Amino acid sequence: MNMLTSQSTKNLLGIILGFCIGAINTLVLYPYFLGAEKQGLVVFLLSASNLLMPLIGFGVSQTIIKFHSGYTENDKQGFLSYVVLLPIIVALPLCFVALHFHDSIAALLSVENPIIASYTWVIFTTAFATAYFEVFYSWARVHFKSVAGNILKEIYPRASILILLLAYALEWIDLDLFFVLLVGLYYLRLLLMVLIAFRIQPPKFSWEKPKNLNELLRYSLFLVLAASAGSLIIDIDKSMLPQYLAISETAFYSVAIYIAAFIEIPGRALFQILNPLLAKAINENNVEQVKHLYKDSSINLLLLAGWFFLLVNGSIDSLFELMEDKGYGNAIWVVLMISFAKLVSMSSGAANTILINSNKYRVSLVLTIFMALFVVVGNAVFIPLYGINGAAATTLILVVVFTFLRMGYVYRFFNVQPYERNTLYAFVFIGIIYWGLGYLTLSIHPLLSIAVKSVLITLVYGLGVSFFRLSPTLHRILQSRFRKLPK
Repeated sequence: MNMLTSQSTKNLLGIILGFCIGAINTLVLYPYFLGAEKQGLVVFLLSASNLLMPLIGFGVSQTIIKFHSGYTENDKQGFLSYVVLLPIIVALPLCFVALHFHDSIAALLSVENPIIASYTWVIFTTAFATAYFEVFYSWARVHFKSVAGNILKEIYPRASILILLLAYALEWIDLDLFFVLLVGLYYLRLLLMVLIAFRIQPPKFSWEKPKNLNELLRYSLFLVLAASAGSLIIDIDKSMLPQYLAISETAFYSVAIYIAAFIEIPGRALFQILNPLLAKAINENNVEQVKHLYKDSSINLLLLAGWFFLLVNGSIDSLFELMEDKGYGNAIWVVLMISFAKLVSMSSGAANTILINSNKYRVSLVLTIFMALFVVVGNAVFIPLYGINGAAATTLILVVVFTFLRMGYVYRFFNVQPYERNTLYAFVFIGIIYWGLGYLTLSIHPLLSIAVKSVLITLVYGLGVSFFRLSPTLHRILQSRFRKLPK
């Protein structure tokens, strides 16, 4: 098993565990112990901090990945020392603005939901801790050590929230202390990531400027704009919903988004290690390696995401039946639309990663800015008309259109596209199984129904992928686990 497969597998297991913990939080503890209004408050504050985080990070996390492999060993220390200090230059003036205009910002954000005003301080403090966590996580990733950081990224925050929710349910803490401890745990995570990064590569700080400083700053500026626009795309709907609807609707929507995010797990695991590998291949002008990683990532992510897509949508009715507040069941169409959007996005493989690690990174910025504008306008139009379904429809159209635009640009610049005949077969195979699930009704307890359908989907899908040999890589992995599969 090579490094890419090994670390991706470990990251996948870590992300699945983190997702399961998050599912307990989102589907059980939040609704039962905080209620929809306070759950919506937590979601809003963390979403708003995610919008601010790329600005504070100044694109440094991706800058490290893109440029690190292009330096000699002697120059790498000076490069790391210099870029690690960049976010502080951005954070200091933002800190002044946050302190000086706190009341005005709080009043602006809490027009429809006054409860937000008391907790706006959480947004900046969490954003700073998260931004610097990503910087030192990239420090580890460029040395192809992604597993420990992935645990801190995917499992740690969800486990922290689980503990805090249980403490709140037992009345050991109130809501104010909940947020104080939450922010404190984010800073503890940052400290742990710093220690891990320094253990992998001990720091030798240098004040010597990197030779290509102007290029670094230009790339970081483009990245902070692209990342800000990207965060806007991800979190703006959850930030806009409270401006039009009751904050409880944000809770319903966030649960649906969280469930649909299950489809992204394979991509999140793979890109932790694929990103620095692609950056290295591009810096070394290894075109064949780039093409191989692009095509391989596309079909494998489509098939893995397709399995997750079927698991989610095959049991979504039963899952919502388990929830006490039946308002969550109104988000079933949100799950379908968002999960399909993510399935299409996963099918494009490493398209966006190739763009941002190449000298064509400006294209990614332009596309992301147009996506951000589209999602803001779309939400402003469709949320008042169709509520949370309108927000989901906007995201679906946005993701599908811009996924194909992104792949088109990669084809134009690199003369390679990821889709092959097996891609079409995979989409058809996924569609047939999804259609068949519509006729499968089990009159049993929802939990048992989820278990039975999940096992059935896994068996049928796994055997089909192997029998039709839709992916040589997945076929080899399945063969190694189950020796009797056809060769």
